[in-house]
Amino acid sequence: MLQAAIEYSNFADLFTSRIFWCVLGGWFVASVIKMFVASVRTRKLDFNYLLTTGGMPSCHSSTVTALAFSVGYTTGFDSGATAVAIGLALVTMFDAATVRKAAGEHAKVLNEIVHDLKELKFKPAKRLKELLGHTRLEVLLGMVTGIAWSTFVCWYWD
Repeated sequence: MLQAAIEYSNFADLFTSRIFWCVLGGWFVASVIKMFVASVRTRKLDFNYLLTTGGMPSCHSSTVTALAFSVGYTTGFDSGATAVAIGLALVTMFDAATVRKAAGEHAKVLNEIVHDLKELKFKPAKRLKELLGHTRLEVLLGMVTGIAWSTFVCWYWD
């Protein structure tokens, strides 16, 4: 069976897959929204937000939710593939709102310690990145973005 899949495999088919476009679009739409939300907050358009972690909405959440829903729309919400995609989405969103969020909080405290050490003429390493995880609201809005995007693409695909 694997042999048949390898022989049939055509990489170009990836670009005609609505699941692929749902996933890629879920990430892209959330990234653009995040960039504009940040530009309203900072009053400066910064394209770095397209590729950074953290912020509103969660691109990770949007991407995995778009994956789960597009697989559900394509194979049925009762399929094993959908169950796996939903499991991946839940783990990713839990991680974004807990583990990565905590790592960002730790980085913030460590940066404050390093700042205090600078006052003592200590030469610390570069600052740690503090914007790693997401609040539950950012994860929720990322999830909503992914659902909306995949629903839009799957509805209009044919």
